[in-house]
Amino acid sequence: MLKSLRIRNLATIEDLELSFEEGFSILTGETGAGKSIIIDGIKLVLGEKSSPEMIRTGKNEASVEAVFEMPRGTDTAGDPLLRDGDEILIQRQIPHDGAGKAYVNGVLVPAKKLKDFAADLVDIYGQNDHIFLLRLENHRDYLDRLLNAADLLEETAGLCREIRKLASQKKELEEKKRDREQRLDFLDFQVGEMEKAGLRPGEWEELSAEREILRNAEKIAGLVDRALELAYLDEYSLLASLTKFRNTLTELGRFDPRIETLNESLGSFGISLREIADDLIKFKDRQADAPDQLDKLEERLDVIEKMKRKYGGSVPDVLAYLGSIRAERARLAAAEDLLSGLEVETGKKLQSYRACAVKLFRMRTEAARRLEKRIEEEIGLLGMKRARFEIRVEAADPALITAESARESGMDEVEFVISPNPGEELKPLRKIASGGELSRIMLALKAVGKEKGTGRTLIFDEIDSGIGGKTAEFIAQKLKALAGHHQIICITHLPQIASFAANHFRIDKKMEKDRTYTLVKKLKFDERIVEISRLLSGSRITETSLQNAREMLEHNLGVKEKKP
Repeated sequence: MLKSLRIRNLATIEDLELSFEEGFSILTGETGAGKSIIIDGIKLVLGEKSSPEMIRTGKNEASVEAVFEMPRGTDTAGDPLLRDGDEILIQRQIPHDGAGKAYVNGVLVPAKKLKDFAADLVDIYGQNDHIFLLRLENHRDYLDRLLNAADLLEETAGLCREIRKLASQKKELEEKKRDREQRLDFLDFQVGEMEKAGLRPGEWEELSAEREILRNAEKIAGLVDRALELAYLDEYSLLASLTKFRNTLTELGRFDPRIETLNESLGSFGISLREIADDLIKFKDRQADAPDQLDKLEERLDVIEKMKRKYGGSVPDVLAYLGSIRAERARLAAAEDLLSGLEVETGKKLQSYRACAVKLFRMRTEAARRLEKRIEEEIGLLGMKRARFEIRVEAADPALITAESARESGMDEVEFVISPNPGEELKPLRKIASGGELSRIMLALKAVGKEKGTGRTLIFDEIDSGIGGKTAEFIAQKLKALAGHHQIICITHLPQIASFAANHFRIDKKMEKDRTYTLVKKLKFDERIVEISRLLSGSRITETSLQNAREMLEHNLGVKEKKP
């Protein structure tokens, strides 16, 4: 509920403060007096876009402050600035230069955040608000708000988003199929070439060392021969000298047993010497085929060098690259399986989506039948007693819904149709209803839609434009009834509507020292009589118009002013 509003330096308003009460409040005044400026001020604290042109001439800044009482039952758990049932102070500053500022309970917030609070605080309906009825998607959205099926609606929308995502992935895979096949052929070639090469870690180093040996085979053979001569082939070889040395020690052992012990230790040395000689002979034999071995080794090293040039700077790099392209090949090869899996998953999601869409269709159809009766009752009270109103809910065949045709809102088309007069067939509301009929139907829809909640502020900005007589009285009665659930603030030019309000504010414009000022005054009962008289007869107020105004007020308010 809007409790107070202060506007400074906005257009013709210099400094204006208003206090509002519960129930039905009316704002009246001459055309151009500044009624719309007050609504603009409320819109600013609710996050509407501001402009420096709104600032009063000669002033550097405009500001608007509003105090609201949060409606009971408002979900405030997600916002530390709000508490259920508490008051909320919203401030908006509009400077000539630079960005404006917005505050909620004294805390600086982005101006766009104010719109988050607006959804829980105020609804504003203008004289052209019936344009809402000219767009078909609004018909479905209105019906959905009365379904109590938020979970089902979100599940349907969520499934649709998942289906679109799967379809997008499937399309992407299909579009890249040719590129994928070409890449697979290339990877198969590379993997095959490297697997055929059969590289292993450390091979390059081993073969390089062996090549060095084979390249020096002749020199190595000479060195081996010399080593063998020194070992045992030469007359003075190590083995011959060792034999002579042992024989000498044996002779000495006859004289001292300890010498014989020394002789025994030389036996292992002789064995080692023979083993070394045998190894040298084998090493020499291996070099006999050196030219052939070198050719084969060079061929192998050429293969490794080629792999290194093509796939990496070293054997480990080549093997790492081989591992990576094997993994890539596996992923690409699995794409076909993935494509099949996506088709299966899409089919499952579509099945779930169709089930939700069917359930949603049934709920919408049932809600439409209930709502039709209530809307007919409401528009009947607004002067369209013999009008017929129907909500058509038409659904696509669930079996024909595809991933491409699925919609977040389900498979239904919803349209309001009406027959304003007896004997006429039902036709689309958006095509045949007049402006006055649209206004009344719009008010009926708002009335039905707001019955459940309480405590909100509903502002009606001249929605009575173009109507009068009994229809105006019907609308006034409806607004008064709505005031039992909500705070109603209405700008009007019609005495029938003004006379039903519990609180009446008059907007006046005055000139002072070549400046225009907008003023607001809350009217007492006798002042209301004069204002209602003005609405009845214009500037020429007579005793008759005053009497009519008094009777209208007393009748519509259910009170009788006591005369002094």
